[in-house]
Amino acid sequence: MTAPHRPSDAMPIAIQGFHDPVTGTVSYVVHDPATRQAAVIDPVLDFDLASGRTATRSADALLAHLQALGLTLQWILETHAHADHLSAAHHLQRQAGGLIAIGAHIREVQAAFGRLYNQPVQDDGFDRLLGDGERFRIGGIEATALLVPGHTPADMAYRIEDAVFVGDTLFMPDLGSARCDFPGGDAAQLYRSMHRLLALPPETRLFVCHDYPVGREARWQTTVAEQRAANIHVRDGVGEAEFVAMRRTRDATLAVPALMLPSLQVNIRAGQLPPADSNGVAYLRIPINAL
Repeated sequence: MTAPHRPSDAMPIAIQGFHDPVTGTVSYVVHDPATRQAAVIDPVLDFDLASGRTATRSADALLAHLQALGLTLQWILETHAHADHLSAAHHLQRQAGGLIAIGAHIREVQAAFGRLYNQPVQDDGFDRLLGDGERFRIGGIEATALLVPGHTPADMAYRIEDAVFVGDTLFMPDLGSARCDFPGGDAAQLYRSMHRLLALPPETRLFVCHDYPVGREARWQTTVAEQRAANIHVRDGVGEAEFVAMRRTRDATLAVPALMLPSLQVNIRAGQLPPADSNGVAYLRIPINAL
């Protein structure tokens, strides 16, 4: 794949990452300096499981950045339906506009979790379902959606100039890769998806969706060359069979993410919280003994 052509004197894309230390999620504001049009990628709605309370601290930091730079929110992009945080996509759209987009294979995830919650997904809140290779624009900058299944069947990466926002397809080199034991996940697919990204030019910048405490400061930018040289799970020389065996063994030891059951019923609906009951209180559903 070659990068989309732009005039040599065009201003490069501007990228700002926002790390949420509670969930380890990194959200991004990406904008075209020439048009001041912006996209937000993977926004977080703060949620305290013990109290059942939501807050907008993380999302408000994104909104403040948009306002400070005079940016217009054109897109709210989800790399997948996250299992470790609630999405703030719906909140951002109400505050600043923009279209909410995700990969078209979200339909498979909605079907699986609609059955789990015994609530078929209807009005899901997504404005655009993106196919593999589909192109769209952030202001004057062309972006391309890349299907990278494995963590879930619906994971997308977004290539924007020399940057790729990889979601959970890759972690930082010292953390490796994401689990593949959610419904529709597949370690062999993840291996091939990672190698699709690692076939890009070595200098391509990769921006990950999560970083966790490992005795260093949080980081979320790497390169194809760095990943191929040092990723603990998928560096050059690691074959598919070796990776699949490692991933399956590791996944069998992992606990269910603390916010999976609350978050997925929200995230398969583009961050829309359940409607309030007759008493004015909204409720999340927690299936008992279903996993």
